[in-house]
Amino acid sequence: MNKKVKFLCHAAIIAALYVVLTFIAAALGLSSGAIQVRFSEALCILPYFTSAAVPGLTVGCLLANALTGSAMWDIVFGSIATLIGAVCAYMLRKYKWLVPLPSVLSNMAIIPPVLMFVYNAPESYPFLLATVGAGEVISIYGLGMLLLYALEKRRKIFEL
Repeated sequence: MNKKVKFLCHAAIIAALYVVLTFIAAALGLSSGAIQVRFSEALCILPYFTSAAVPGLTVGCLLANALTGSAMWDIVFGSIATLIGAVCAYMLRKYKWLVPLPSVLSNMAIIPPVLMFVYNAPESYPFLLATVGAGEVISIYGLGMLLLYALEKRRKIFEL
């Protein structure tokens, strides 16, 4: 099979998984509290395995945010945070324990100011920084690293 077609298929599958996992977390009420735990954010470790995760995660985040009714600013800047995190994670793929860090940091840097603007809450930065950070650490370092170790033995599925 053509490598470009495989790449697009891998990216599309990752995007679809991101959307479905976001809906599951939303249905369970985990993505709407102070500390948001999105199962989909665990997929942010996938750049460790494949570059197709970069567009897959970005498109998945964009679609998930749009389909779950997020504010336009959150849709745009959340997707940018995911893109930055995924690109940097791919660049750090040789350092397993650093792979989740860019996604955590990009979301912590970008999402709190967006939420402050969207919800007109200028004094909430320290709170939002802590809660976004906690949710990302739980989702990406907690669930994501479990996923990374589970998939490591099945690396072959990511070959193009």
